[in-house]
Amino acid sequence: MGLAVMILGLALFLGVHTLPAQRELRGRAIAAMGEGGYKLAYALVSVLGIALIAWGFAHYRAAGMIDVWEGLVPAKALVILKHITIALMLPAVILAVAAFMRGHIYTALKHPMLAGVKLWAAAHLLANGDLGSIILFGSFLGWAVFDRISLKHRTDAGGPPIPVGGWGNDMIAIAVGIVVYLALAFAFHPVVIGVPVVGV
Repeated sequence: MGLAVMILGLALFLGVHTLPAQRELRGRAIAAMGEGGYKLAYALVSVLGIALIAWGFAHYRAAGMIDVWEGLVPAKALVILKHITIALMLPAVILAVAAFMRGHIYTALKHPMLAGVKLWAAAHLLANGDLGSIILFGSFLGWAVFDRISLKHRTDAGGPPIPVGGWGNDMIAIAVGIVVYLALAFAFHPVVIGVPVVGV
């Protein structure tokens, strides 16, 4: 039951997030609902999707996760993979912050948020060998790859360009990213997710 709800949430969240890549469909939706209505519907479906993903994954874990490959990997290798995941998460968080604090990182990568999502998803696939995690993180990784490819083929520029700053924005992105990374590792992950990161 939990896995089915999580998959439904993924379909809603990632499905609505493919709309920006489908310019004609997005245009028809805006024409039918208006700009404000489209944005409201987009936000509501996104929030509902996230809620279903969180609820479904929590119940899936509580019912007993379905192991796919963890049981086949030696314990020492699993420890190494988890350490790699912890290390990869720092640049993933910094890249996500750099999408908002636009500097040289943003200029170099063009879409640091998508790069951060791909790194986050790939890192968690390394550390989690159960079916639910593979579906969850694999779906986000697949969406991020799809969206990045679609951006290369869009002919319209979207909205007006957002000003890009210099090294100062990069330093802020790195500093904020480190703070968020530590908060995720020491507070969010063990308290909210129920999975300790440090000391395991």
